[in-house]
Amino acid sequence: MFENDLINLSPDLINLILVLAFSLAIGLELRQNTIKIKNANLFGTDRTHLFIGLLGYILYVLSGKSMTLYLYGGAALSVLLAIYYYRKIVDRKKSGITAILVALITYTLAPLLYTKPLWLSIAIVTIVLIVVEQKSFFKELSRKFGENEFLTLAKFLLISGVILPLLSNEPVSEQIPVSPFKIWASVVAISGISYISYLIKKFIFPDKGAFITGILGGLYSSTATAIVLAKKSKYAGDLYQIASAVVLATGMMYVRIWGLALIFNKQAGLALTLPLLSLAVVSAAAALVIEKFSAKNLQVKQDFKETEVKNPLEFKTALVFAVLFLFFTLLTHYVLQSFGHQGLQILSFIVGVTDIDPFLLSLFTGKYQILLLTLVKAVLIATLSNNLMKLFYVLVLGHIKIRKPVFWGFGVIILANLLFVLW
Repeated sequence: MFENDLINLSPDLINLILVLAFSLAIGLELRQNTIKIKNANLFGTDRTHLFIGLLGYILYVLSGKSMTLYLYGGAALSVLLAIYYYRKIVDRKKSGITAILVALITYTLAPLLYTKPLWLSIAIVTIVLIVVEQKSFFKELSRKFGENEFLTLAKFLLISGVILPLLSNEPVSEQIPVSPFKIWASVVAISGISYISYLIKKFIFPDKGAFITGILGGLYSSTATAIVLAKKSKYAGDLYQIASAVVLATGMMYVRIWGLALIFNKQAGLALTLPLLSLAVVSAAAALVIEKFSAKNLQVKQDFKETEVKNPLEFKTALVFAVLFLFFTLLTHYVLQSFGHQGLQILSFIVGVTDIDPFLLSLFTGKYQILLLTLVKAVLIATLSNNLMKLFYVLVLGHIKIRKPVFWGFGVIILANLLFVLW
């Protein structure tokens, strides 16, 4: 019975109830914040915003299609808010405008409910409530931003949203079987992964130790992460965590490569799913075993301290990556033409001692006349070689106490990787 009555309610009555509920919720939130702040002086809180919402509803309904009364009401409200803002600056020497903007948003609830889907009104009210409540959070967040933080964001938007759409999607030539669009899309993909990893590390996990460094660093560059952690192990504590993080970073490398394969070559990505994810699981398991069973033997007195997180997104880095991508595309094309599939496998092993991302992305995006199995083996050989190089770096640069667990962890990963190559 009640449900039938509810269904039969007039749309005007439903919208009135929603306007009053939303307006009151906004006002109560402002009231709650007023209690927290000493000597707070707002334009109004619960009752004021309820009446603002109600005024907007009445004038919108009476205006009809002309919207005349509603616009005049908005103008009158704006004048009152302007007077309040002027007195606030003169009397209290404060210039905050949040309360005024919230009042104006409350006034617009009625036309929103009548002209747009209900979810949009709910979303806007939710955003208002969250933003008003989290004032201290936003203050704290702003302190974490460096001088060039927004410049970096602008760079990323430029390379992804401006440069990328302008590039041609036609292959450069027969010798370079990839288009400028795909070349730059690879740059955007790698830059995006590194940038997101950087943001997560800096703003969400700023002081979470070596383990988080291994996870997020591995998404960007497992080789660079291994070198940084190996050097840090000589003067930082919690060596078992550092050893575990180095191994875990390698596991994240497999996840990163798998994601890139799915983006740029779905067929190759699907074929690589089993080996790459299996190797990621093996790496994670090895890292957990190292942390669990080596803790007592590897701890030293000093605490692990995070170094300043550096933003990896630079135009020079992007350009170098694009040049390397183009170089490996040409080299791969030449090797396949001159030495066939065996030549590609040898090249994959040699490339593993460098940054393997440009080479792998050239494989994923280039239209080479090779079997899918050959491509999969080339990827696995490159990761195998890269792991051998990372192990060498850690053994040479790291603390003597992390050599044994790292050697054991990488040994398991390299053996599993080799089995997939020979499979």
